[in-house]
Amino acid sequence: MNLALFDLDNTLLAGDSDFEWAQFLISRGVVDREVQEARNIEFYEHYKAGTLDIDAFLAFQLAPLARHGRTELDAWHAEYMARHIRPIVTEPARALVRRHLEAGDLCAIVTATNSFVTGPIAREFGIPHLIGTIPAVDVASGAFSGAPTGVPSFQAGKITRVEAWLESQGLWWGSFADSYFYSDSHNDLPLLQKVSRPVAVDPDDKLRAHAAEQGWPVLSLR
Repeated sequence: MNLALFDLDNTLLAGDSDFEWAQFLISRGVVDREVQEARNIEFYEHYKAGTLDIDAFLAFQLAPLARHGRTELDAWHAEYMARHIRPIVTEPARALVRRHLEAGDLCAIVTATNSFVTGPIAREFGIPHLIGTIPAVDVASGAFSGAPTGVPSFQAGKITRVEAWLESQGLWWGSFADSYFYSDSHNDLPLLQKVSRPVAVDPDDKLRAHAAEQGWPVLSLR
C-alpha cells in the first residue's frame, strides 16, 4: 500500500480555497470589503513569500466563523462550493486523485486552511481523510470560538499532524511501499522532503527551482 498526500490550494484546486471563502463572505456583505480584501491580499502575499505569521492569519481567518451559527454557515458553504470551488476543480486533478484511490492508496488532503472550509472540498474529491487546521468548536452548540485548536497544519506542522494521524491508525512512514506528496508551494518543503516521492504541482518559483535541483517531477493539473 502507498500513502498519497495532497496539498489543496493551488494544487488540487486551480485557486486558493481560503482566499475564495473570504471573497465569498465579502460578496455576501458578511464582512467589510475594504478591510477584508486588504488583509486577505496581505496575508496571501506573505504566504507566497514564506513569511506568513500563522497565528495572526488564523485569528483573521477564523474570526468570521465565530460570529454566525452553524446552520447559516453550512448554507453559505453550499453556495460557496457551487460558485467558487467547483469552477476551480480541474479534470486532471480529479483524475490524479482517482488513480490513487483506485490503486488502493491511503489518501489524505493536508492543508493549512481550516477544516470547516475544506471538509466539503475533500468530499468533493472523494478523499476520505482531511488534515487541516482545526477551528475550536463548542461541542454542545457546534458554534466556532474563532480560535484554532492543536498544531496548525502549516509548514513543519504538516509533518506533526500527518504523523499523529498515522499513529492514530497504527501506521507510520515505514508502513508504506511509497509515500507521495503533491504541492505547489515552497512552504511545503518540510513535508515534500519527508516523503519518498515528492511531486511539485504547478509550483511557485522557489519550489520549481528546488525541484529542478533535486530532480523531483513537476506536474501540471491545469
